Amino acid sequence: MSLRIAVLASGRGSNLQAILDERAASRLPGVELVMVGSDVPGAAALDRARAAGVEAVAVDRQAFADRAAFEAALLAALRDRGVEAVVLAGFMRLLSPAFLGAFPDRVINIHPSLLPSFPGLHAVRQALEHGVKVAGCTVHLVDGGTDSGAILLQAAVPVMADDTEDALGARILVEEHRLLPEGVRLLAAGPIRRVGRRATLG
Repeated sequence: MSLRIAVLASGRGSNLQAILDERAASRLPGVELVMVGSDVPGAAALDRARAAGVEAVAVDRQAFADRAAFEAALLAALRDRGVEAVVLAGFMRLLSPAFLGAFPDRVINIHPSLLPSFPGLHAVRQALEHGVKVAGCTVHLVDGGTDSGAILLQAAVPVMADDTEDALGARILVEEHRLLPEGVRLLAAGPIRRVGRRATLG
């Protein structure tokens, strides 16, 4: 039986595309991608979904008075489609514990740093400003904090002496595209459980 997942994205959807490509190549066994959602109606991620034959659903954050109302509408869309797990792929909204409670230990996110270093916005810029020699990306379970959930997967990327934010970000993105589909495979192989700060399968 396949795990029914949704991907949520706010922008161009390059990490979504990595999942779509793995799906097209039949390399996501046990996974059924039933919906791509966005809080931005014009997001390119929605176009990528449509091109791949996946239902694209916009839930415009600006149409709701507060986060609770927005999340209720988003959750209703997910429940209507029988979604069992959620993948955040550049989704630029913090999700409340109430929302996350609908998918316990089944919401994952990709972040362009080696967490717990450099959570939040502009992670690549933060890494360069701190002079680190190694950067990277992390797939983690989502909790109520900012990029603070238990770590599932990480990939390291060396920082070059002449790196710019764009150059380093592009090399990290290559690893993100590899790592996020692997996180989806872990979801399907689950259950994923948290023991303290650690995440483990089974």
